[in-house]
Amino acid sequence: MERLQAVRGMHDTLPGDTTRWRRLEQTVQSVLHSYCYREIRFPIIEKTELFSRSIGAGTDIVNKEMYTFQDRNGEFLTLRPEGTAGCVRALLQHGLIYSGPQRVWYQGPMFRHERPQKGRQRQFYQAGAEAIGIESPDIDAEIILVCARIWNALGINDVCLELNSLGSYNARQGYRNLLIEYLSDHRDQLDDDSTRRLQTNPLRILDSKNPDMQTLLRGAPSLLDSIDNESAEHFSVLRGLLDANGVDYEINPRLVRGLDYYNRTVFEWTTDRLGAQGTICAGGRYDDLVAQVGGKPAPGIGFAMGLERILELMEAGQEEQDADTPRFYQVMAGEGAVKTGFMLAERLRSEMPALKLLLHCGGGSFKSQLRKADKSGADYALILGADEVAQNTVLIKPLRSGEDQYEIPRDKLADEIARLD
Repeated sequence: MERLQAVRGMHDTLPGDTTRWRRLEQTVQSVLHSYCYREIRFPIIEKTELFSRSIGAGTDIVNKEMYTFQDRNGEFLTLRPEGTAGCVRALLQHGLIYSGPQRVWYQGPMFRHERPQKGRQRQFYQAGAEAIGIESPDIDAEIILVCARIWNALGINDVCLELNSLGSYNARQGYRNLLIEYLSDHRDQLDDDSTRRLQTNPLRILDSKNPDMQTLLRGAPSLLDSIDNESAEHFSVLRGLLDANGVDYEINPRLVRGLDYYNRTVFEWTTDRLGAQGTICAGGRYDDLVAQVGGKPAPGIGFAMGLERILELMEAGQEEQDADTPRFYQVMAGEGAVKTGFMLAERLRSEMPALKLLLHCGGGSFKSQLRKADKSGADYALILGADEVAQNTVLIKPLRSGEDQYEIPRDKLADEIARLD
């Protein structure tokens, strides 16, 4: 019988890797909590209409990348390709959006049927934050500062912030018409992908990575020249707040993002250390999204970061000892040792909740058990044999320091562990 494998583009995270994952997730969560963002959890499956309405029917995500299926009731459902739409839907459905500003964060798997490659899998993980109900540019600045603080907490310093403004929805539509006119006049220079996008999602052509297109795109009308006065002032205030807080950035007038719900501020954090997959975090303002999913208009802004890509950036020198490595390994052999050892281990865990004690299971001689204790990475072996059971003692054997083993009364073991730990 053929051995089953994971689905292409969907990877297992093995125990040897989860320590770094936990460190990353806990660091991100800690920073978000310090800014008083609250966690929200929502399903990985949503109605397909949610994404076609919000992300945009003409986007690659909706047209080519979503995992969509029809359930037994004939309803079209989709594995979430991103988090913002589902987050907004949840806040709207439960009446939170209009009860005051909402600052929330989420974390979990997203799904896109793309060609698997390094830094881009079909099941990938994101952490994101959304701030809904605040229209002023100070919340834009806060969202970006949250990201900057996360990089600092993780020791990541070789990232660049790219910043742009798409203007209002009306201004964006005006620019869209200008861009279509310009690109139509140069249709013979467009590649196949850009030709396909010309009428459906022309702003995405500005983000083309095709080197043959770059001269043409440099001559395109500038998006910043077309934004409305109110959006220009919004962008100016945002830049002033970032300047005042020492956040470096580059204005990228061709930065548009791939989702239709964005307006005004858009941004990406990029690096040159990951090759073609250089964007590790991106976001922007979406003041029309709440209305698009059926609510009354409400402003919002957020970001999402790709956790796999961030893990690649974390310096190898920061990889600490596996957090699951035991500090103590309990060895038991001889009459009454297993029963006594189990009772002792449970008592220690009750008294010392943070204790990392691995209890040997499976029997074997003292010699074989000590080999396993050494292989586990533990610093000390706690040894119980028939003699120790009879004398109410425990033998402590240092496994790393080369010091001699020694015996202590069993009722003094917790104090001795606290001293060693």
